[in-house]
Amino acid sequence: MENKIMSDTSKPNIAPVNTVSSPDISREKSSALYETAKGYFPGGVNSPVRAFKSVFGSPLFIEKGDGCFVWDADGNKFIDFCCSWGPLILGHNNPVVKEHVLKAIDNGMSFGAPTALENDLASLILTNNKKIEKIRFVSSGTEAVMSAIRLARGYTKRDKILKFDGCYHGHVDSLLVKAGSGLVTFGETSSAGVPQSFAGETVVIPLNDKNAVEAAFGQFKDEIAAIIIEGIPANNGLLIQDKDFVHFLREITRENGTLLIFDEVITGFRLGFEGAAAYYDINPDIITYGKIIGGGMPVGAYGASAEIMGKISPEGSVYQAGTLSGNPVAMSAGIGQLSQLLKPGFYEELLSKTSKFVSDIQDFANQRGYAFKIFTIGSLFWFAFTEEDIKAAADIDASSMQHFKVFHRELLNRGVYIGPSGYEVGFVSAAHSQADLDTAKKAIFESLDIVFLKDYA
Repeated sequence: MENKIMSDTSKPNIAPVNTVSSPDISREKSSALYETAKGYFPGGVNSPVRAFKSVFGSPLFIEKGDGCFVWDADGNKFIDFCCSWGPLILGHNNPVVKEHVLKAIDNGMSFGAPTALENDLASLILTNNKKIEKIRFVSSGTEAVMSAIRLARGYTKRDKILKFDGCYHGHVDSLLVKAGSGLVTFGETSSAGVPQSFAGETVVIPLNDKNAVEAAFGQFKDEIAAIIIEGIPANNGLLIQDKDFVHFLREITRENGTLLIFDEVITGFRLGFEGAAAYYDINPDIITYGKIIGGGMPVGAYGASAEIMGKISPEGSVYQAGTLSGNPVAMSAGIGQLSQLLKPGFYEELLSKTSKFVSDIQDFANQRGYAFKIFTIGSLFWFAFTEEDIKAAADIDASSMQHFKVFHRELLNRGVYIGPSGYEVGFVSAAHSQADLDTAKKAIFESLDIVFLKDYA
């Protein structure tokens, strides 16, 4: 494919940093491991995005991580902006989190019974997060969302859920749906194995469309248990919604006796200790959280008012259980991580660091006239090969992913690791030093020049 620099003569004619591709990294050991894995796992992976289907080469098998770096099986070292898809806000192998994990392991790894660590982590969260009054720990973000949906239905005694096209909420049956052809449609299953009857209880509408929301309530009045939306939609690009739209959702749900669920599996404790709910200055009815509350250990949670949470078993009639819920190792890791996030200036410093990193890259692209835009909020960012303001997944040009494919390869060859899909967001951690970010920026500048100035195959 050929892609040339834009012909806007008003842009300064700056010599390229580098239009010579770096040699491909060695993947010999990773490739061998992948071939072996294909004999054990479907597609050779235990989660689809790891399969590198959208980018060049076979998946990298990671051996270790420390600070902002990861090393693969072939010994390649990368500055990591994936951060285990977000939860490693302190970086890899944080010494305080590690100390908490080892201390917990000394006493055993699982009991299937209450421990004081559950109380300690819950107290730490609830004391500093006024958006919820009670919390229930689970083992993943998907489980948290699944439980929140059941709770909303049990509390309202309604069945239908309204979700937005392009928002991902884990592999929950009733939410693995996509929009049909109309403004307001019942969901169409996006995965085999999901009965159409399940999808029929989910109404799917476009993001950032007040008219569609109003039409849905007009069509399904008194039937919608909840609206669910990602705090900041960040699974199909970074789709930052206007505050007036989010506040509109809060108003219309209250008017109709419907609950508002914020899925903060990505944004919770990332944008700030109270997440996107605080950013929008809003009080959702139920909030779901993910692995960031466990320092990267397998954990999730959902929380709400004491009244709503009182519907959960054994106090109420909405059943939800889990043998590993409140696992002591995860709880201890969470205490080690979240206590560090509460230090004065933590989020301000992380935001300042991210803002400079992003603005320097955007300035570089603007000076060269590249059709490239970085969407960012807090310590999240998304590289997009566009000049448009994107607020819905449908606005993303699928053909731009060919540019990302080359960009990803060039970054890997220069020692920078980002998620292997152009729809995924990146993360800056407290472990990224200014020197690390400067090194990464140089690699990004060179990779952008390769994408825009060179004929590539």
